[in-house]
Amino acid sequence: MSPQFATYPSLSGKTVLITGGASGIGADTVRAFAEQGCKVGFLDMDAAASEALCAELGESVAHAVCDLRDIPAMQAGFAVLMEKFGTPWALVNNAARDDRHSWESVTPEYWDERQATNLRHMFFAIQSVAPKMIEAGGGSIVNLGSNSWWEKGTGMPAYTTAKSAVHGLTRSMAKELGPNRIRVNCVVPGWIMTDRQKELWVTEEAIEAHRANQCLPDLIDPVYVARMVVFLTSDDAAMCSAANFFVEAGSI
Repeated sequence: MSPQFATYPSLSGKTVLITGGASGIGADTVRAFAEQGCKVGFLDMDAAASEALCAELGESVAHAVCDLRDIPAMQAGFAVLMEKFGTPWALVNNAARDDRHSWESVTPEYWDERQATNLRHMFFAIQSVAPKMIEAGGGSIVNLGSNSWWEKGTGMPAYTTAKSAVHGLTRSMAKELGPNRIRVNCVVPGWIMTDRQKELWVTEEAIEAHRANQCLPDLIDPVYVARMVVFLTSDDAAMCSAANFFVEAGSI
């Protein structure tokens, strides 16, 4: 059965900023907001994929190319997008990379790089965007967590550590920004069948084991994560903050 997704009138015309929007969950999130009639600005380091997505979706979508490990470049990218589309209603901290690594091989330099890739930019994105939301009287921030640490995942300890910290960041900033009517929540994806996952880690054996761990039999397409993000930025979720929202088919 094909899904029939909701339309949220409260999002029409709103500005949304997204990190890592050129591919995977991020690209489906850009599409989902564009379908709601939002103005969508996203950051990504993949210029070709970013340009292709903007060409697909039209003038209501724009991008800035930057490496999110470079905080001044990220701040400059947000400034360009806010200049184009105005004060953001929502920020989606999506960008991350779940590169595999053994605990024995991790160096201090690699550890710091993994935190910069998967955690640090989230805080500085909030710091960059929240003042505009405060001036406007409210907004919604959604951080992307991960099922990996909830399921005691192995083979990527620097990644799972960074992703577990996203939940602490979410709850702390929800309390910090709540008096300004800014909601901060965390979406926890399961194993999502993005092109990257299919190319690098999907095997018959891995899929069989994962299906056995899920409550539902179907594999998860990235659009379902995007739809949860969209819901959390809508007025339908006006009283939701400091919480985790799982999209993992019951695997945790």
